[in-house]
Amino acid sequence: MGGMTSSMAAKFAFFPPNPPSYKLITDNATGLLVLDSFPRRENIEVLRLPTRRGTEIVAVYIRHPMATSTLLYSHGNAADIGQMYELFVELSVHLRVNLFGYDYSGYGQSSGKPSEQNTYADIEAAYKCLEENYGTKQGDIILYGQSVGSGPTLDLAARLPKLRAVVLHSPILSGLRVMYPVKRTYWFDIYKNIDKIPLVKCPVLVIHGTADEVVDCSHGKQLWQMCQEKYEPLWLKGGNHCDLELYPEYLRHLKKFILSVEKSPSRRNGSRSSTDRSEKSRRSTDFFEAPRKSSDWRETPRKSIDKSEKLKIHDYKFHNIDKLDKLGISYDQMERSRRSVEYHEKSRRSIDQQLQKARKSVDWLDRIRAG
Repeated sequence: MGGMTSSMAAKFAFFPPNPPSYKLITDNATGLLVLDSFPRRENIEVLRLPTRRGTEIVAVYIRHPMATSTLLYSHGNAADIGQMYELFVELSVHLRVNLFGYDYSGYGQSSGKPSEQNTYADIEAAYKCLEENYGTKQGDIILYGQSVGSGPTLDLAARLPKLRAVVLHSPILSGLRVMYPVKRTYWFDIYKNIDKIPLVKCPVLVIHGTADEVVDCSHGKQLWQMCQEKYEPLWLKGGNHCDLELYPEYLRHLKKFILSVEKSPSRRNGSRSSTDRSEKSRRSTDFFEAPRKSSDWRETPRKSIDKSEKLKIHDYKFHNIDKLDKLGISYDQMERSRRSVEYHEKSRRSIDQQLQKARKSVDWLDRIRAG
């Protein structure tokens, strides 16, 4: 089983949108990078970042004027930052956080090919950018990993002892465990989150849908049980793999979590004072581990969400926009953000055909497993 599983995982691991949902262009007036067809916002920067594995990834940094935390967001499979852009903007506004989102190697307009090892290098490059370009301290960073993004998130979190917090959104125990109910970790498995979660020293919030057909809710529950510092989890009844943002409880619980970890950092920092010396060494070029052997893993692509449902959640998220005036943010920009949703919807629909092909591949894989 090992050889066959390894080869299948290498073939079906990643589904970057093809073509990408956005183009990267240089604004003639400012010389700055922008995502084509998205409104230019003064509080958003688009960047290209080199990684230690020789690729170059695209990232967006969204600044909030009242933020005390920065969310480093690793998105799920079959998506890129063009598709995630409006959600990033909304999360930054409603959670009052800076948000840094990035595309993995081979996703969007990032160079290279998707692989487990490349995603580790990708998130390291994103973290390094936050630290060096924006002066963000480790203790102010919340790592957010969605689905396959839980892999690079936990790999980095296990090596950063002073993080503010971690959010795991529909996470996986490991790549192999998504496909087979194995009880042990094999050498050819990838994203071994089950082995890394006990090493995470900060509060962890787990969010998972109880009706997830791609990654069973038991993955999230087991990871939560193994956390050193558990936070009240969110098990969304009836939630599937790609629709959790549509539930009002999602945003409420996430905001409650962030407010909680922002109010009580001193106890955790005090307990970690003994790690100061090792922390200094982590900031050197030897901070990140040497590359590890890996294979790749397949994750079912994000399912299309009905347009009416999207409009419903969009209305929900903005029904209190008068309250947001207090943040000092220009809401002319927010209105332009609304209009850009139509483009966002068209981008998602444009990849429906590709996702259907991907699902056929999944059906083929299920037949192989059944045989």
